[in-house]
Amino acid sequence: MAYPQLHGTTILTVRHRGQVALGGDGQVTLGQTVVKADAVKIRRLADGAVLAGFAGGSADALALLERFEGKLKDFPGNVPRAAIELAKDWRTDKLLRRLEAMLVVADAQHTLLVSGTGDVIQPSDGILGIGSGGPCAVAAARALVAHSQLSAAQIVRESLRIAAGLDIYTNEHLVVEELECKT
Repeated sequence: MAYPQLHGTTILTVRHRGQVALGGDGQVTLGQTVVKADAVKIRRLADGAVLAGFAGGSADALALLERFEGKLKDFPGNVPRAAIELAKDWRTDKLLRRLEAMLVVADAQHTLLVSGTGDVIQPSDGILGIGSGGPCAVAAARALVAHSQLSAAQIVRESLRIAAGLDIYTNEHLVVEELECKT
């Protein structure tokens, strides 16, 4: 199964200097038309201890987000286990398998990409992006991490702005959330 076409969104997370920030733009498209400019694709879960962002079909992404939240309740405080269990269900359940979306989840210790192909990936550099503008945002974030004194949240904002200037499916209506990381 190939990754779905995730137009109309960009999600980025950056783990930097004792913080993790997760941000997303607000654009929703239907084909080549912008139908909403201020959607919120970032959520706080587990009493604010976990950040989640989604890309893909809205209904599909929200269904997966709800399932992930259920897995967090089944495995409190264990984001990797919850993500793995969601990925297993997603890959094996006939109805879930058809969902076209991706999730990025982060807590104080982990940043993970969860996909319908069964992937649960933790980036080695703490930077992860999904959606149509994801690669642009990741490139910008890596440069800013290496060559600036910005905080994680500032890097996410600036990187998403750069992606919005390059990707027609990304806009500058940004929502960014951040958590303190455990040392």
